[in-house]
Amino acid sequence: MYIENPDRTNLRYGYTTGACATAATKAALIMLLTGEIVNRVEINLPVKQTANFTIENQSIEKGYCIASVKKDGGDDPDVTTGLYIYSKVELTEEGGIIIAGGEGIGTVTKEGLPIKPGNPAINPVPLKMMRNAVGEIMESYAIHKGVKVTIYAPGGSEVAKKTCNPKLGIIGGISILGTRGIVIPFSDSSWKASIVLGIRVASRMGMNFLVFSTGGRSDAAVKKLFPYLHDEQFIEIGDFLGFSLKRAVDAGIKKIVVAGMPGKMSKLADNNMDLHSSNSSVNFDFLASVAIDSGLGNDMASKISGANTVLQVMQITGYDKNFLEAIKKRCVENIKRYTENKIDVSIEIIKNEY
Repeated sequence: MYIENPDRTNLRYGYTTGACATAATKAALIMLLTGEIVNRVEINLPVKQTANFTIENQSIEKGYCIASVKKDGGDDPDVTTGLYIYSKVELTEEGGIIIAGGEGIGTVTKEGLPIKPGNPAINPVPLKMMRNAVGEIMESYAIHKGVKVTIYAPGGSEVAKKTCNPKLGIIGGISILGTRGIVIPFSDSSWKASIVLGIRVASRMGMNFLVFSTGGRSDAAVKKLFPYLHDEQFIEIGDFLGFSLKRAVDAGIKKIVVAGMPGKMSKLADNNMDLHSSNSSVNFDFLASVAIDSGLGNDMASKISGANTVLQVMQITGYDKNFLEAIKKRCVENIKRYTENKIDVSIEIIKNEY
């Protein structure tokens, strides 16, 4: 069960917990409606691909069915690899689709995440994936009842201790995550090589204006802002901003737009050029000082200092224009200093949307 890495390195792609939960849910629902064991299913991924999953631990019971998928993160050092993501599916008379969390799935207790406190830690994209899969199956079988899905992961509470969940206020288990459906293996050397290659290709094509994005969603969003640019001008740099800037300077690139979500841009504003979570973290006191400088006042600054995530900061400020402009200004200043003013740079902060 894997997708071969298209950049032809020796690293193997894997699947997110969200994709595994969706596959298990689809299998369990089909078993419930047909009374037959399902060994493999195909699901649609958010990256506009399909993926096939092996189903294990199938159980057909009176009134419900259970199926599981063994989480495989590929060659990424993913602590959830090896966990079984289970889905228990049952029909209800109430109508609608309910998705709940069971054993080993965390519960959100703090504001600032895309899920409200009190709810299971199942992020919006996996929720949408599961709802879509359930809706399609129910329609194909012409059954008009409600469906309750319970996702659980035995051992998830122990694995969660090795993640950021406790710090984020997610207690009791792991999160069901994933905006792509696939896990891209983290390799400094291979990713940096692809960045160098991308810059070199654009430079040799006579392009001296590039757009750096820090992730897949940022890349998709910023392409809509610059529809007139060529594909070669967009380079997904991940967390390697400092490295990418140096390579751009070496290649004679004259202008760069850096696009990223508020979290990574807040790190850059605080003068971090390596944006990976293991090498830099969000400084909420710094963001509070930016809020004061941008005229938001002491009360709001105090709320920002006590925030749990940058998403919560954005909710507190309401994506205030002056606040975002102040963050952008500091990002630009830090990049200009880092590149010794050799590159004209601008910043696009991409709004967190699911």
